[in-house]
Amino acid sequence: MSDGPGAGEPIDILLKSTRDLLRPEEIVQEAARDIVKEEIRRHLEKTLKEDPKLAQDLKDAVRSLLEARALEYAALIRVGTCTARLGLATMPPAIRSALTKDIVDLIGRELGQIAERSL
Repeated sequence: MSDGPGAGEPIDILLKSTRDLLRPEEIVQEAARDIVKEEIRRHLEKTLKEDPKLAQDLKDAVRSLLEARALEYAALIRVGTCTARLGLATMPPAIRSALTKDIVDLIGRELGQIAERSL
């Protein structure tokens, strides 16, 4: 029989899964962490139910954060667009034309896939 890399693989898998089962302290830690998170979540929800103004302020703050992130992404896209345009402007006309056509084709395919997925 050979002692190559394929030898004993099922036994190795069985031993590893057995070792994982023999570490209940990790399972207990994870369960305790979940219980603590759930208690904190309940406490926060209770606090927000008792103070509707605070709940609304939190909703408004989260909405503002999401809007700020969206603006950040939009700005990054604009910077990327300007950088691409700058790169294209520095190329010889023949290369610029071919590359522009390839980019337009790529963007068209991507937009088509996005449209298909959203329907």
